[in-house]
Amino acid sequence: MPRPIPRRDAALALAALLALPGTAARAQPLEGGGPLRIVVGYAPGGATDRVARIVGDALAPRLGVPVIVENKAGAGGRLAAQQVKDAAAGQNVLMLANPAVMVVAPLVFKDSGYDPERDFQPVAHVNDYEFGLAVGSAVPVKELSHLLAWLRSNPDKANVGVPATGSLPHFFALMLGEKAQVRTEVIGYKGSAPAIGDLIGGQLPVAVDTFDVLLPQHEAGKLRVLAMSGAQRSAFAPGVPTFREAGLELTALGWNTFFAPAAMPAAKAARLAQAIHEAMQDPQVRRKFTDARMLPVAATQAQTAAMLKAYRAQWAPVVRTSGYQP
Repeated sequence: MPRPIPRRDAALALAALLALPGTAARAQPLEGGGPLRIVVGYAPGGATDRVARIVGDALAPRLGVPVIVENKAGAGGRLAAQQVKDAAAGQNVLMLANPAVMVVAPLVFKDSGYDPERDFQPVAHVNDYEFGLAVGSAVPVKELSHLLAWLRSNPDKANVGVPATGSLPHFFALMLGEKAQVRTEVIGYKGSAPAIGDLIGGQLPVAVDTFDVLLPQHEAGKLRVLAMSGAQRSAFAPGVPTFREAGLELTALGWNTFFAPAAMPAAKAARLAQAIHEAMQDPQVRRKFTDARMLPVAATQAQTAAMLKAYRAQWAPVVRTSGYQP
């Protein structure tokens, strides 16, 4: 059963909404009454949580109701999915989720507790993130081609650290090894911090993580990001080449996307999708994303569904071929 919204949180959100000039005149309140809950499967402060709060702030005046971000942490986001999929048709609730929840988990767990395609309807894709390949200062290479040659010459040192076993960086590392025809040993850590700590300390030669996590240490000169997985160079680090520029035909992204429970009426889901699409075109909202070094995306509901279909087609074979089981 969904956790009741604390009265104080709802009151504060309503006060903020009513403080906006002309809000009531501009927005017809969202059908169903009550606030819109955005459920996030992670603790406050992480990237997905930040995205939910930026978009939530922009949605309130567009929907005519308060918007509350509810953190339902646990089981890598699966608890949130299990909760939201059972929401009644009349509830104003969305889930903000990433590929770990909506692509990987249903493929690797015998029973994740939900079916991402049957139990949910896609609403709006709102941001992307890239992956980076980094080396510590102890590895004597400065280009990707040199690293691949070094790994082939030193198979006993071909260890690649990732922030968690079964994470998207884990499967990206496997994809990278296959494309580069390099046999590597993927080592899962309990988070990005210990993996990057070992990379900087010289205990780990290579690591794969999300680009935004690696970038501050790269800028500080504590490690070197040799390539990033976007289709073009990042505006945040124009000196880092893409994998394609570095000689490897490889692109990949992660994302955050809003999902509605399957029970939600299609018309309400469409209104939410339109409101989020409008919010993601707002220059102030986009600036908040870029200030946080995140890539904003303004996608319609149809574009979001098409993205998910293509994404599953790219990643499902990688996950299945890996044979990974939690």
